[in-house]
Amino acid sequence: MDGLLRHTDRGIYCAAGDFYIDPWRPVDRALITHAHADHARPKMGQYLATEGTAPIMRHRLGRINVDTLAYGERRDIGGVTVSFHPAGHLPGSAQIRVEHKGEVWVASGDYKLEEDGLSEPFEPIRCHAFITECTFGLPVFRWPDPSTVAAEIDAWWAKNRAEGVVSMLGAYSLGKAQRLIASVSPGNAPILCHSAVEATNIILRAQGVDLPETIAVTPDLNPADYPGALVIAPPSALGSAWAGQFGKVSTGFASGWMRLRGVRRRRSMDRGFVLSDHADWDGLNRAVKATGAERIFVTHGYTSTFQKWLCDQGYDARIVETDFATETEKDDG
Repeated sequence: MDGLLRHTDRGIYCAAGDFYIDPWRPVDRALITHAHADHARPKMGQYLATEGTAPIMRHRLGRINVDTLAYGERRDIGGVTVSFHPAGHLPGSAQIRVEHKGEVWVASGDYKLEEDGLSEPFEPIRCHAFITECTFGLPVFRWPDPSTVAAEIDAWWAKNRAEGVVSMLGAYSLGKAQRLIASVSPGNAPILCHSAVEATNIILRAQGVDLPETIAVTPDLNPADYPGALVIAPPSALGSAWAGQFGKVSTGFASGWMRLRGVRRRRSMDRGFVLSDHADWDGLNRAVKATGAERIFVTHGYTSTFQKWLCDQGYDARIVETDFATETEKDDG
């Protein structure tokens, strides 16, 4: 990758402004698309992020030097104009627009085009070059209507309640967990959250994100007091001693990877629900087209397949190797 932005062993670098975007090694100045751990890493000298991302970064990274920009607000860095625009991936997530001497590049981070009622909706940005993820860059990945998936989860939850079984959903604590909380039918029974999920809920509520009431699972909580509850927990907690306190449990997982039958089997889940915070095949193609860019750089995911497809469509498409994780690697559904 060459031009206004280029690939280095530390991350995506803008030499003209001397900054990096989502670097994976320590640098002096880091612009961050969102707060997931593979994009917002520790030990950077200075961070720049959206107003919605910074509080989560402080929670996860501790005392850091972070400045913020509102969506669409422009900042001059060494003669380069940067701005953040909604990516739709999760609350506060952004694409980063970089402009210098009339040339515009956009680094998208992770994104999705469908609105979820929580995240700021994806905003297409016209540019000359577009850096895009392709986590789900295969035609098999096409998402069902989210309302249909929510109804499937509600039905599974109701069946479990009737049988005296606790429903436990594995979900990444930032983004997917809140989307599930907001999408299930309120009032069916209590929603209990692992402490990692509830800590994120509190931060997002403080920023105005509207979430139904949830109850934190603390050491003094008695699961027997909440029959028929839905429990939201990080995937790593499923099958653990922590999960064992709830007795008889039915486990579920919501992810785009549930489109592939073998993934659910390998995860040993009772139910899989197809719901992702990333763009599906059609979404990736719509996003690329909407930018008007001729040069496309594809990262993390089915890069070879998606790059070949884009070249066949007339784009100058290239693969960029990054250190960003796929959904399966970071349990980000």
